[in-house]
Amino acid sequence: MPTAAIKICGINTPEALEAAVKARAAHIGLVFFARSPRAVTPAEAAQLSARAEGRIGRVGLFVDADDTALGDAVAAARLDALQLHGEETPERAAQLRARFGIPVWKALPVASARDVERAAAYAQAVDLVLFDAKTPKGALPGGMGLSFDWSLVADWKGPVAWGLAGGLDPSNVADAIRQTRTPLVDASSGLESAPGVKDESRIAAFGAAVRSVG
Repeated sequence: MPTAAIKICGINTPEALEAAVKARAAHIGLVFFARSPRAVTPAEAAQLSARAEGRIGRVGLFVDADDTALGDAVAAARLDALQLHGEETPERAAQLRARFGIPVWKALPVASARDVERAAAYAQAVDLVLFDAKTPKGALPGGMGLSFDWSLVADWKGPVAWGLAGGLDPSNVADAIRQTRTPLVDASSGLESAPGVKDESRIAAFGAAVRSVG
């Protein structure tokens, strides 16, 4: 089985960025959602992006953002992909992919098989779906350290590329990969010492755990 690609989300310091690169992550996530403890401004994202240039992919995370906010972030951070984490429809996702000309990822909150089935509707609109844990109503849409029943997506062979998120950390990511055979894993709060504070040793351990599966 090929080694799963790694995305470290919620990068907000140069130190965390360097740790992600050292851990051989394929992507970092820059959070453009003010309510998140991991949020960055376009100016902060621009500085991090400059360090990331040519070394690691830059994915911007948005929650029901308008075109102006998206455009500002794409321009400032020279994003390589958009990750939509709100209630964006397939039509909205396709519109953004056409407008900005970069890949679009859609996070889908999962609590049941029906939630997984929703991915098919996005097949022609996005480049990747990210199965994530469904959070309680009123809570942040992600980064809560919650997981879901991985058997719901085990060996998923849907019509679009996919990845796994939700409660992943160094202690469970290898099992998650073995159970689901996911081609990509995305972690955030499981790599922190406090909300929004990435732990470099946990990032390193996460990368090693992912590479241990073969």
